[in-house]
Amino acid sequence: MRNAQVAVVVGSLRRESINRKLAVALSALAPDDVQCTLVSIAGLPMYNQDEENIPNTAVQAFRDAIAGADAVLFVTPEFNRSIPGALKNALDVGSRPYGKSVWAGRAAGVIGASPGGIGTAVAQQHLRNILAHLNMRIMGQPEGFIQVREGFFDEQGNIANPDSKAFLQRWMDSYTSFVKTSN
Repeated sequence: MRNAQVAVVVGSLRRESINRKLAVALSALAPDDVQCTLVSIAGLPMYNQDEENIPNTAVQAFRDAIAGADAVLFVTPEFNRSIPGALKNALDVGSRPYGKSVWAGRAAGVIGASPGGIGTAVAQQHLRNILAHLNMRIMGQPEGFIQVREGFFDEQGNIANPDSKAFLQRWMDSYTSFVKTSN
């Protein structure tokens, strides 16, 4: 049996994003038979229907990366009680042209981190609504609304707190099990 391929899409463009750090830390918690690959949304142009049938290099590389994955793990911050514009744009780019969506049928996991008390709960709900419309199979439970405070990550970018690491390991185990049974 081949390894499951997971495209990890981070909703933030910031180099030092806590969600990027969380995505890397979660990828390290995946079992050996699950290959996680970060797929950047940073170079994507704004979706323009006039250009969807002749995608530029960045759009084609992004679409190919998602199409080559069995599943997608979305790790996103919350901007103004919703998903970041860059993530929405990436979803639009991947869903077009009509009938050629790279998202359809793929297993999806949604998690996110924030310094705020509710984590990224509202953004995750908005994202789940969009992913359902894009015909993705979304893991419902467990949910992960991660509050990140000083010391959450160690100097190497690992989860420092044993309880947080244990929770995230259980979350990742559930997600990878979902991916394996969805394909």
